[in-house]
Amino acid sequence: MPIVQSSSFRPPFLFRAGHLQTIIPTLVTTFPDVRYRRERIDTPDADVLDLDWAETGSDRVAILSHGLEGSAARWYMRGMARSLNRAGWDALPWNFRGCGGEMNRTLRFYHSGATDDLATVIAHLQSLGRYRRIALIGFSLGGNMTLKYLGEQGSAIDPAIIGAVVFSVPCDLKTSAIRLALPSNSIYMRRFIKTLSEKVREKSRVMPELDTAGLAGMRTFQQFDDRYTAPLHGFRDAEDYWARCSSRGFLGAITIPTLIVNAANDPFLSPECYPIAEAERSGSVFLEMPASGGHVGFMAGGDRFWMGERALSFLEGID
Repeated sequence: MPIVQSSSFRPPFLFRAGHLQTIIPTLVTTFPDVRYRRERIDTPDADVLDLDWAETGSDRVAILSHGLEGSAARWYMRGMARSLNRAGWDALPWNFRGCGGEMNRTLRFYHSGATDDLATVIAHLQSLGRYRRIALIGFSLGGNMTLKYLGEQGSAIDPAIIGAVVFSVPCDLKTSAIRLALPSNSIYMRRFIKTLSEKVREKSRVMPELDTAGLAGMRTFQQFDDRYTAPLHGFRDAEDYWARCSSRGFLGAITIPTLIVNAANDPFLSPECYPIAEAERSGSVFLEMPASGGHVGFMAGGDRFWMGERALSFLEGID
């Protein structure tokens, strides 16, 4: 029964609320000492992915996958890279298509289930022949992608990949989308739809087949995923996309130690995003549900980066 019964996360007294834990770290947290080395790699479909290395010369490395409309530059990616480097690991934060500061070359974007791109990054890393141990770390959408990848690989996963840690995972995409559409989450939904719409408009200027009619009226993920995410990536509609890409359905096939950390007060997550039954049945998937933490927040106070501490304590405990 891999349910973590108690969590080490303790928020500052005045910042326990889910919205505060979600918003404040994005406004006040920076890691200016983290320096990246950019590498661009090709994908099998003639597109590109931008990788931002933070290296120490280690034979251990963690691949970091960011959240929706994030990038390797986000505070939590830089914080995780710093924690890993200080513990003697290399870190490989990568940018999803169109998230590295430059629009990607093909009509497709990225999405919650785009494990083919994660596989391309892993294959590139393995081709270097430098690493004895590889870990996967994901945040929000990147966490869902990571879990789906692990489930797809099952027992065939490369033995160099020793474990994974994911935070704030909307592992049931449909109910998470419904929750984000609530009035109490309008500040987040407006931001996501705004930046996603800007990307569609930018791409349409060089790919006019991408129709922007009606884009200004979109208000929810249901509308955006029906119109763009689903047809651009081979899904029938938003419902089909959500059903086929939700990582909850892949958890039973995961065979390596994997920790899911979803705060109980995460404003993005529905009850279905806490896979208690799946973790109880699994010998590999651990579920930790701190009372506080918000969505990719887990602000512990001072210079502490708790997500880094937790990821390392789990990964370094794997034989």
